[in-house]
Amino acid sequence: MRITFVTMATAMVCLMGVHGDVQPQRDFDLQRFAGKWYRVGLAYDSPGFTAPYRDKLRVSMGILNPQTNGDVNLTMWTQRSTGCRSKLYTYEKTAIPGAFTYFSTRHNKVKDITVVETNYNEYALVLKHKKMDREYTQVALYGRSQKVKPEVIQKFKDFATSHGFPKDAILTPPPAENCPPYGH
Repeated sequence: MRITFVTMATAMVCLMGVHGDVQPQRDFDLQRFAGKWYRVGLAYDSPGFTAPYRDKLRVSMGILNPQTNGDVNLTMWTQRSTGCRSKLYTYEKTAIPGAFTYFSTRHNKVKDITVVETNYNEYALVLKHKKMDREYTQVALYGRSQKVKPEVIQKFKDFATSHGFPKDAILTPPPAENCPPYGH
């Protein structure tokens, strides 16, 4: 029993060190956060991601729909070499407004999602965290349009570098063409 407690406590300390200092947006309002967002920036600490995908990455669009139980459905459209693809994610609410979890079928793991900062009508900084064979963290910059102000991009880059992301892991991709197809 004591070994289990020590193991759990050690794991929690490690987890807190990675993203424990990041808090969700104060007074987060899910209804104001709902709607269309574009992922216009991405910082990812996976060594296998940055180099091979840097030139292929494009702005993605998502529509966030709150559910009556406090969960969120997010439909994301992403440009791939095979065309525009959509995927539905269900983010489950937690006891903390602005913090969610979801089960990644791709990685077969639960991931944490934290809305770190938003002004609701222009931009949002979102942190995604998962533990696999090691800790992985991703910071995304979302905008209500495909272009955001330079000072917002700088805020995103400053946030990412202050959390240990190397500059070459911080991307601001070009817009996607016809993704999603007209009408969404």
